[in-house]
Amino acid sequence: MDETGKLFIGGSRNPDDSLNKAEHLELKFGNRHGLVTGATGTGKTVTLQVLAEGFSKAGVPVFAADIKGDLSGIAAKGEAKDFLLKRAEQIGFADYDFEQFPVIFWDLFGEKGHRVRTTIAEMGPLLLSRLMDASEPQEGVINIAFKIADKAGLPLLDLKDFSSLLNYMAENASELSGQFGLISKASVASIQRGLLVLEQQGAEHFFGEPALKITDVMRVNPNNGYGQISVLAADKLMMNPRLYATFLLWLLSELFEELPEVGDPEKPKLVFFFDEAHLLFNDAPKVLTERVEQVVRLIRSKGVGVYFVTQNPLDVPETVLAQLGNRVQHALRAYTPREQKAVKTAADTFRPNPAFDCATAITNLVTGEALVSTLEGKGAPSMVERTLVRPPSGRIGPITDQERQTVMDKSPVLGLYDEDLDRESAFEMLATRAKAAADAAAAKKAQDELAPSPPAGSGETTGWTLPGFGTDKDDDQSRAQPRRTGYQRETLVEAAMKSVTRTVATQIGRALVRGILGSLKR
Repeated sequence: MDETGKLFIGGSRNPDDSLNKAEHLELKFGNRHGLVTGATGTGKTVTLQVLAEGFSKAGVPVFAADIKGDLSGIAAKGEAKDFLLKRAEQIGFADYDFEQFPVIFWDLFGEKGHRVRTTIAEMGPLLLSRLMDASEPQEGVINIAFKIADKAGLPLLDLKDFSSLLNYMAENASELSGQFGLISKASVASIQRGLLVLEQQGAEHFFGEPALKITDVMRVNPNNGYGQISVLAADKLMMNPRLYATFLLWLLSELFEELPEVGDPEKPKLVFFFDEAHLLFNDAPKVLTERVEQVVRLIRSKGVGVYFVTQNPLDVPETVLAQLGNRVQHALRAYTPREQKAVKTAADTFRPNPAFDCATAITNLVTGEALVSTLEGKGAPSMVERTLVRPPSGRIGPITDQERQTVMDKSPVLGLYDEDLDRESAFEMLATRAKAAADAAAAKKAQDELAPSPPAGSGETTGWTLPGFGTDKDDDQSRAQPRRTGYQRETLVEAAMKSVTRTVATQIGRALVRGILGSLKR
């Protein structure tokens, strides 16, 4: 039975298999983050489900990625199977019962859940550069693009908006480089190719409107007070691991930026499970790792708990690992030197228990058994215990497509995100301004053909510019007004004279060089 303010994890046992005591996670320390690790098939997903159910029953919203589809079973009532009832009896779980939990299914592709989108602007230059695996020069161009969009009032919502802005930057690279630093056309072209790759991988489904509102993943069910469990269908998303990791990091960053400071609440405002966490840190640049560390360290005061789920504790950098107070360690194999190091690392992170050797126990744990240490008292880690994880109340394994659709039809966000919204943004605005500039240039050309040629030295207008770029006089004119470049019209006679002068000078120069070289040879 759950104690007040505690989440029941399972029953610890002594080396002789006798029941020792119940293991709990205190809700007031639920925002101190956590780590669930273990080899494939050792029970990590079930442990994730148990924790999600416990937080939901306590009225805490949960967001979790469903990599294999197994976690979807949390939306259906569990079934009385012998091995579940036996485990409940083993740990003295007398109040074990089956129930379904309030679930909202999400999917970036809109196939197994409600659509999840964000805009290019909300993603920001750092995460977009990470998503595109941009080089340092390319990242510089991406940062300049965001600066230009902000200064010119160009909303960056989807990939075509960003692509249009890059085209404008390439066409005006020389002029813009003087204001923002070097804009290499080669870098712009590389970024454009990267956008094409993202589009082919399905990222165009992710960027656009309506963008996800953070409040919609922080709902509480009005009927029973349970926290809504948001389950992200990630089986297809995992085909593009970089997009998966970038999306979840974006969601964390949004939570960090939007939520108010609450200190240490009695229970978390939201718990976030990051499955396959190693994908976040694989080949990540230092600046991104530092960003993750910063978010994890500071988001605790916003009332958000982050729980990383991965196979190996070495998958998580030490700076992040140090922030994770609640630990559930399933079995690890120790065949290779790296695996042996992982076992030692995992064992060293626990507060030792004199009843058993931690490193030895990690390699001998059975499926559904784990070493558990949570924060207690004033926030100190509890002594590690060898624990049989309690059976979940929801179904173990995936639900059917029909059951999933039934859940979606009753969803509290039904109709909010399922249709695309394409309002005027950078793509349309740039196209409008370019057309207006072209029309103005055509009208000017027609006028010049009818009027006498202007005297030498008068300015000629070529090209177009965005508001906020160029002279103050330019900015006072219409947004599509052509911009003076400083080039002057020449008469045919002047042009001919300059051409003759250049030709003569070239010939004289060549004769002088031949003469000098000839004298040197002598």
